[in-house]
Amino acid sequence: MSRVKFLKDYRDSHLDQFKAISEYLFYHPELKFKEFQSAEYLMKQCEVLGFKVEGNVAEIETAFVASYGAGKPVIAILGEYDALPGLYQTPNSASKNDEGNKVGHGCGHNLLGTGSLMAAAMVKAYMEEHQLEGTVRYYGCPGEEIGSGKTFMVRDGAFDDVDFALCWHPSPSNSVMNLSSLANYLVNFHYKGISSHAANSPHLGRSALDAVELMNVGANYLREHVTEDVRYHYALHDVGSSSPSVVQDSATVQYLIRAKTIDTVHDVYERIKKIAQGAALMTETEVEIDFVKGCSNYIPNTQLGFQLHHSLDEIYEYQASRDDEQFAKEIFNSLTDNEQKNKLTSLVGFGFLDDEEALEGKYIYDKVSPYKETDHILSGSTDVSDVSWVVPTGQVSCATSAIGTPLHTWQMTSQGLSNLAVQGTSNAAMTMAHTAIELLDNPNLRSQVQQEFKQFRSKNEYINPIPKGVLPR
Repeated sequence: MSRVKFLKDYRDSHLDQFKAISEYLFYHPELKFKEFQSAEYLMKQCEVLGFKVEGNVAEIETAFVASYGAGKPVIAILGEYDALPGLYQTPNSASKNDEGNKVGHGCGHNLLGTGSLMAAAMVKAYMEEHQLEGTVRYYGCPGEEIGSGKTFMVRDGAFDDVDFALCWHPSPSNSVMNLSSLANYLVNFHYKGISSHAANSPHLGRSALDAVELMNVGANYLREHVTEDVRYHYALHDVGSSSPSVVQDSATVQYLIRAKTIDTVHDVYERIKKIAQGAALMTETEVEIDFVKGCSNYIPNTQLGFQLHHSLDEIYEYQASRDDEQFAKEIFNSLTDNEQKNKLTSLVGFGFLDDEEALEGKYIYDKVSPYKETDHILSGSTDVSDVSWVVPTGQVSCATSAIGTPLHTWQMTSQGLSNLAVQGTSNAAMTMAHTAIELLDNPNLRSQVQQEFKQFRSKNEYINPIPKGVLPR
């Protein structure tokens, strides 16, 4: 039996099992590092599938590793299952529901976690049938969304003995993610002042809110004096009292700083720290700088990328129904004019290298994008990046949503249980499994991938961006 036929037979006989897993995660969305139900459920499913499970990895309650086999090579398949605030949506609906700030899977992590587990289970089944040596592991990775769970896990040694890592991400594209990403820092600036009556005795108060506002003004002036790849955003987390009649004695602003490399991020961070301290001086307040997390830029492994593309090309299939096409059209029509005009943006970030003509008259991308080396950079960030600095890593993306669908939207959530999502998840699982089996079976491929990785690391030192003592939160 060919490898592809084995994987497709496994998919066909186990599809209902993994659909149920995806549905459970979808209906139990949880925020970063609070994925207690999801992690517990996934660990039980891993045990049912015959994996040995270790919980509380890197002292993170919702992180775990499920293993099968023994010895080298060790192949890690990365899974995620955290959700996002304010993005709950009834599945398979093309109109937004008024659900307030409920949590929802607006980045498709119910699919990501399920597809990676399916891939690991496929590899395990193939190893059993063909008596292959080596180890396959499913890594349950919490807190990808503004949490950098994998970066904490890397810092604390969870990947020290891993030889290769594979991951995927739901998107509107079928492609290999052969592009870098932005590194980032997430930092809180807590200001403390003195409260007072804003009219009767304003001179006695020292406004923490004024300090935050002055800091933001200074940071905005800084935008003209950084390199083009730098971007930073801020959110107010505390503005003190709700009354304008009070001089606010506390205020907090959170900054997310991004750039192509962690060194640049750090340089900009140091300048923003000075701005924060200057704002404190001007207002006679105190500022506490509270480092939350960071992550590096992603380092794609070209040789592993070539294999993932070959695997995707071999296994890819999609059978669209009229209902699929109609739903995708309705989703596309629900996007803003800007989102529709910029539909390529939601594809390019996932390694899409086809031309726009391939999308003409379509609402679902039903081909495999070409693959080549590229200097494109994903404008977002991912904690898979830190894994890629310590282990040769490959990522693939498979179409689970309509063309043009941006991540972190209700439209993405709505498509999380669609037929397209199910087929895309299966394609991703088979692609990763096919590549993992090739790594187990082909010492020449292992050597090529490792050689590329060692060459890169010989010229580039890795320092984990999260200092010891900083805990996940």
